[in-house]
This record gives sequence, C-alpha cells and structure tokens, in this order.
Amino acid sequence: MTPAALAQLHAVCFTTPRPWSQAEFDTLLHARGVFLLTEPGGFLLGRVIAGEAELLTLAVDPNQRRAGIARALVAAFHEEVKTHEAQTAFLEVADDNIAARALYLATGWIESGRRKAYYNSSDGTRRDAIIMVLPIDGAEG
Repeated sequence: MTPAALAQLHAVCFTTPRPWSQAEFDTLLHARGVFLLTEPGGFLLGRVIAGEAELLTLAVDPNQRRAGIARALVAAFHEEVKTHEAQTAFLEVADDNIAARALYLATGWIESGRRKAYYNSSDGTRRDAIIMVLPIDGAEG
C-alpha cells in the first residue's frame, strides 16, 4: 500500500486519534525499525527498536470489519516482532475504542496504564489512552 492509500484508509477509520496524513505515513515508512503488514481491507504499522516493539496503528475498512482482518494483522505483528527479537510490545488505544480493546485483550495484550486526556476528539473533548503490553513468547531475558 502506498502512503496515499494508507492515509485514505486511516481517514475512514479514525477521528480519535486524528487520522494520519500521507506525509506522516511516508516519513514513518522510511523510519528505522518500522514495518508495514497488510491484508485485503486493512493494514498494521509497527516498529521494533532495541528489543521493544510498538503497534503504531491498525486500520480496517469499516465495510470489512468483523471478518478476522484485524485479528490476522495482530497475529502477523506478533510473528514479525519475534523475528526482530523483541522481548515486549506495547500500544496505545483510545479508552472509548471498545472493539479494539476487546480484540487486543483476546489476543494476549494486557492493560498496563492510562494516559489521562491524551487524545483530542473531533468534538473537542479529550479521551484517555489505554496503554497495553504484550510479552513476546520465546523472548530471552
């Protein structure tokens, strides 16, 4: 997927946090440790640096949700970060994104913290970010 296609899908999927621009995707795709995973109808952007992985964003076309695309992308993320020898992974998710939080919990992620009023919502309110961690199976240390 091109940065333009990533930005277009991201814009359809997110208002909180705000969608990322084509330029932001282009910059990220050229950054050290960043990788892109795709499935028809969705993508996941991740990063591994110094043994720590981050799930940066996950987007699935709203018309294709509940078909296992996000679950497949999260599973692929888990396998990808193992190949980069990550020992742990983390992500942030808006506290009101119930579907994403349920997916992450169902795939082994654990809620570990909260960043109060972290995201600006499109309606002007602020949303907390839930921090989640995932121990990587087979990681040394």
